[in-house]
Amino acid sequence: MRPAIIIVDMVKDNFREEDHFPITREAQPIIPQVNHLLQRGRRWGIPIIFACDSFLPDDFLFKGKLKPHSIRGTEGAEVTDLLEVQEGDVILPKRRFSAFFKTDLDQTLRTWHCDTVAVAGITTNVCVLMTAMDALCHDFSSVLLEDCCAAHKREVHETTLENYRKSALFPLFRIMTSEEFLRQVEASKEGGGGAGGA
Repeated sequence: MRPAIIIVDMVKDNFREEDHFPITREAQPIIPQVNHLLQRGRRWGIPIIFACDSFLPDDFLFKGKLKPHSIRGTEGAEVTDLLEVQEGDVILPKRRFSAFFKTDLDQTLRTWHCDTVAVAGITTNVCVLMTAMDALCHDFSSVLLEDCCAAHKREVHETTLENYRKSALFPLFRIMTSEEFLRQVEASKEGGGGAGGA
């Protein structure tokens, strides 16, 4: 296994407690687990990518119910200070839900010789899921890290996970805890399979 870890949309505008965002309430509790994942992942030399919404002020998506947020060039589009970003991590601006859509993520992963993508962040049922599915569409194995992602409601998070636990896409697409994923990385590295890296 040669994985990369993608952290989706954990940006400052999604953690504005003064605005009482439903996703803020649900995302706060996963912060320690995501930081633990990042620490352990770096120990194994796994590339870390922060895929961040980066919208234009008059973006097409804002013509619906989605409120303007994470505007390109503003502080709100930056990775939240609650997460530990380190030198060597990749910050990937994205205009749409999937981290693969019209970005260079596919090329970057192939440069690193990755074969697996582990996805965390927000939201489970939209940007996390779509990134995980797009990884499959680009012929990468895909892991959705259930304890490192959140939706605007706990029941939406759980329903999304249950919908895919026994998917016909298994084992190319899997729902795993971060600990299960890291154990597989460790076993792969000890077996000589490598863990990714530039």
